[in-house]
Amino acid sequence: MAKGDPGGTTRGRRAAPRSKKGAAGNQELVQLLTPDGERIDSATGPDGTEYRVDFTDEEYRGLYRDLVLVRKLDAEATALQRQGELGLWASLLGQEAAQVGSGRALRTQDMAFPTYREHGVLYCRGIDPIMPLGLFRGVDQGGWDPNEFKFNMYTIVIGAQTLHATGYAMGITMDGKVGTDDGEAAIAYFGDGATSQGDVNEAFVWASVFNAPLVFFCQNNQYAISEPLERQTRVPLYQRAAGFGFPGVRVDGNDVLASYAVTRTALDNARHGQGPSLIEAYTYRMGAHTTSDDPTRYRIASEVESWQAKDPIARVKAFLEKQQIADAAFFAEVDEQARRESVHLRERVLSMPNPEPVTMFDNVYPNGSPLLDEQRAQFNRYMESFEGSAH
Repeated sequence: MAKGDPGGTTRGRRAAPRSKKGAAGNQELVQLLTPDGERIDSATGPDGTEYRVDFTDEEYRGLYRDLVLVRKLDAEATALQRQGELGLWASLLGQEAAQVGSGRALRTQDMAFPTYREHGVLYCRGIDPIMPLGLFRGVDQGGWDPNEFKFNMYTIVIGAQTLHATGYAMGITMDGKVGTDDGEAAIAYFGDGATSQGDVNEAFVWASVFNAPLVFFCQNNQYAISEPLERQTRVPLYQRAAGFGFPGVRVDGNDVLASYAVTRTALDNARHGQGPSLIEAYTYRMGAHTTSDDPTRYRIASEVESWQAKDPIARVKAFLEKQQIADAAFFAEVDEQARRESVHLRERVLSMPNPEPVTMFDNVYPNGSPLLDEQRAQFNRYMESFEGSAH
């Protein structure tokens, strides 16, 4: 786990300042680690904010471990779906840095509102990675406690979680929990396609007008299922924030250091009463939208290959090697840990018991209901009618 302070001073042996032109072509973006593993001392956002990190060697190694473990667990879930053990899976392949960087930037008291793809943020919040697999296996509704982990349940309806986050953030203000270093903030995750949803735009309006302590974190992975970004917007997504009255910034979403620094700063601004902001994490979905999608039908191989050169894990590994922060033994140990944890995850998924159908009535009302009791009895009689029959 990385705990560095983006406001600190990066140790001199890391790197010197350089231009921030990068993955977004002509549009500037915040970058602190280049695709070839070179560290950038600091980067400046469109409003003049300077971003930097100051991690220990152990924290740098911790970020690499996070990235590798999250990718391996995600790959195991994809394999389980392909083998018929999960009904569906939305992979985060290629987006690990955006999720781990922002997830580690959250403070204990902050609340996160995910979509259905934020497995990396879930991991950073200390939630057992098997929890979302139970949901996609159809044996439960995802069993973590949002209040305990400060991480809301997965939201399938596109963009709906931004309204939930806005209401929650307004509540933080009403409770008087902003204005200090110990204040609270919320973060809402969504994709580039969700920016075309009314819910997201309504959330922008309400968060702005009520100065809610909320960070909107858009993972721009270039495709809303099969629709490319140019069919969603005529301007860079982060610039949309200006129209709603709050700042926006574009970050290299394949750079875990920049994702951390930008998110930590935005959250700290929110908790100190400076209102909402929009982060556009410019990244790429390397795999399918979900396991029901075939990306080869709408994008070409050369495009994918160009983004493979910006791989978020490869660049951290290159940095660790160049700075002699980690050796071959460390990388082998991380790979072995990832293998063990993925095997363990598979074993636990396959051993999940199928719930009895009648349990769907168990948690509808906290104190029961006569009508529900009648429905349960009717359902039991229906199920019993199959016993000993040829059905």
